[in-house]
Parts: sequence; structure tokens; C-alpha cells
Amino acid sequence: MSDDQAAAMGRLKDKAPQAAELLRQLANTNRLLILCHIAAEERSVGQLEADLGIKQPALSQQLAELRQYGLVKTRRQSRSIYYSIADERAQAVMGMLYEIFCGDGQAVGARLQPSAGASAPATDASAPPRGDAARFARVTPAPRR
Repeated sequence: MSDDQAAAMGRLKDKAPQAAELLRQLANTNRLLILCHIAAEERSVGQLEADLGIKQPALSQQLAELRQYGLVKTRRQSRSIYYSIADERAQAVMGMLYEIFCGDGQAVGARLQPSAGASAPATDASAPPRGDAARFARVTPAPRR
């Protein structure tokens, strides 16, 4: 492992608990819907309730969880409270999720692949996987006798 790889692995180990908590917050369907809905523009509690069909008690509970973790921020205008995304990481993840599930998911995959001009190692489809690559076996039923 090179020094750069070792440093990257150290950063990953340091940040893994934060990443796991962010993913835990996003793993709830209602919280994910709320974040998707406010990713483009802020929404009032009443708008969220009407648009998402989440009853007020459940909506308040999920918004409180998102506020506690710092993923959303509030703005009061008269008697209404408006919510928007407060965390840049959450905004980036929501953008990526939107592209994958609502937009052009193939474009996301293409962006993550090495560019045509980059020198990527050639792979031989018949060669066995190396390193941490998963190995799968095909199981075929034995002929009956």
C-alpha cells in the first residue's frame, strides 16, 4: 500500500462513523422523502404534510431527528416554519440519489468510471478476479441417475 493509499485509508477510518450516521439518517423512508422534497427549495411544514402525505405527528418527529443531526435548518416567517437542507454532504448525496433514481443513472455510472483518456489497467474477462474482488461460483444441479 502506498503512502497516499495509507493516508486515504486513515481518513476513511476517521470519517466512517460520520458517514455511517449520515446513511442511517437517510435510511428512513420518511426522512429521505423529506430531504428529497426540500433539496430543490425550502418548504413549510404544511407544504411537506400536504405534498408527502405524512401526518403532522410523524412529520414533526422526522423533522426533529433531521434537525438534531444538523441536516436541515429552519426559517420562521410569521406563523410558518420553513425547512431547507443545512448540510452540504446531505445536499450532495440527495443530488446523487436524484440522478440515480429519478434522472439518468447511467450518466452517474459513466462519471465514476475512468475516462477514456485515463490509463486504466486492462482487464481480461477470462482472468480470475484479483485482490478484494468477489468470487462467485455457478452451481448447476447434478444430473439425476
